[in-house]
Amino acid sequence: MIEPYPNKNLTPFLRWTGSKRWFTKDYLKNFLPEKFNNFHEPFLGAGAVFFYLKSQNKDLHRQFYLSDTNSDLINCYSQLKGDANAVIKFLSQYKNTEKDYYAIRASNPEGLSEQAARFIYLNRTSFNGIYRVNSNGVYNVPYGKRHNVDIVTERLLQEIQLLLNGSTLSNRSFEKSIDDIKEGDLVFIDPPYTTAHENNGFIEYNQILFSWEDQLKLKEYIVKIIEKKAFFILTNASHHSLLDLYNNLANIQKISRLSKVGGRNKTRGIYNELVIYNTNENYGQ
Repeated sequence: MIEPYPNKNLTPFLRWTGSKRWFTKDYLKNFLPEKFNNFHEPFLGAGAVFFYLKSQNKDLHRQFYLSDTNSDLINCYSQLKGDANAVIKFLSQYKNTEKDYYAIRASNPEGLSEQAARFIYLNRTSFNGIYRVNSNGVYNVPYGKRHNVDIVTERLLQEIQLLLNGSTLSNRSFEKSIDDIKEGDLVFIDPPYTTAHENNGFIEYNQILFSWEDQLKLKEYIVKIIEKKAFFILTNASHHSLLDLYNNLANIQKISRLSKVGGRNKTRGIYNELVIYNTNENYGQ
């Protein structure tokens, strides 16, 4: 029997581009309000901030609202929340070979638990854990040749189920989460980065996922959060366009991090990120 919560530093179970695990280790505590009510994460991804807060949560009345536009991702979370062992059963049948990878990538299972197992398997054995689909919505990331990876992690997934207990999972765009947000709540916002770090370029693939027009909608969403007297923490690339966008709206702080994302050494290095927040306000205190 696994007791909640056995691992105070629980590792997110997914590899995810833009994961904020580094942020929870070194920075998050500096931006949290002294007190907050419910928690919302409308760009869930690997859920690093959620897992950090939930594993240390002592407020049994706090609700956690988690959402994302990626339906495969939300199904994965939902199946683990409902019955992690059912997902583990399918995962245990998979083999980490190139032949098996492409066979599983090409498969289209009907059962929701098996779909979740396939999602986790592909995430752990693909190149860099990238989630990418073609114009037909078909996952097309090549095999990652990670031969020693544990693709099952039985205990971790069982711990994930415990942490997801009581959470509300939704497959929706960030705008639709606004009605759930109440005074004194905390919203962590980590959208796909539209701009490249500290230059005048834009990230082409992310422009498809999250355009500059979406960034403008996100600002409107944040204005509504402020009007509700709720807290927010927004992370994004350090870029003059975002500094201009949020100037005089909230606090802005630049922090540095080491990026480990990418298959080529030249894509790795020290990057500056923006943290835009209002958690120093006295809402709901």
